[in-house]
Amino acid sequence: MNGRLEGRVAVVTGGAGGIGAGTARRFVEEGARVVLADVDVDRGKVLAGELGSAARFAETDVTDEVAVAAAVDLAVAEFGRLDVMFNNAGILGAVGPIADTTVDAWDRSVAVLLRSVFLGMKHAARVMVPQRSGVILSTSSIAGVTGGLGPHGYTACKHAVVGLTRSVAVELAQHGIRVSAIAPGMTVTAMTAFTCTGDPDALDSTTEAIRSRSALGIAGEPLDIANAALYLASDEARYVSGHLLVVDAAQTANGGSRHFASMDAGLVDAGNRPA
Repeated sequence: MNGRLEGRVAVVTGGAGGIGAGTARRFVEEGARVVLADVDVDRGKVLAGELGSAARFAETDVTDEVAVAAAVDLAVAEFGRLDVMFNNAGILGAVGPIADTTVDAWDRSVAVLLRSVFLGMKHAARVMVPQRSGVILSTSSIAGVTGGLGPHGYTACKHAVVGLTRSVAVELAQHGIRVSAIAPGMTVTAMTAFTCTGDPDALDSTTEAIRSRSALGIAGEPLDIANAALYLASDEARYVSGHLLVVDAAQTANGGSRHFASMDAGLVDAGNRPA
């Protein structure tokens, strides 16, 4: 029996770890070939080696248009087409009170969290429009649904990802291209571990912390988000576009807090191994 993505080709940004790595593995299990686009060369090459002939690694700074375009072009050169673009790379970005947030930290947040999504959509559309098919997915967040679930810059950008998704979905529908976004709740990744404990490697304690706060009594794993991406990328979602799929065990039903605004002002960048 063929997989749900048999013969499809995907680019996954932030593909070396966390949600990106989980999604790349899931896509390959379902028959896809993937390009892992990430700044983490060591982990990206290891994962590509693990996935074998179905994967390639592209060192990619997602804020750099040339690098994003090159990742898309690699998919076409190596595998002949592009069927799924998953704009997933991210950082926590600027944290702390709004009055203490620096312009540099703010601009870095916008570059990684929003500019990168625009670039991914742009260069995916460049390939998908002529072939008249494709799926563009982007990682938003529950912070893109309500306030108090992420830092100010992160929250603003994740809301913007939702708006951009809906706007581009309307444009590209005429070309047979579906565009949607996923809003993960608390998920066990290095970035979440850093947020919860200050240690990106503290995955066990992070799992327990999320589980204890979950309305369902379980911790979200990268596989949970990967399965959502798989559904949206597959033909099962052929009538779904312009949609935000929230995967959060009812976390958004509980509202937000002032946690991130109470942190010391600063920038949480790629050193925390973004999801």
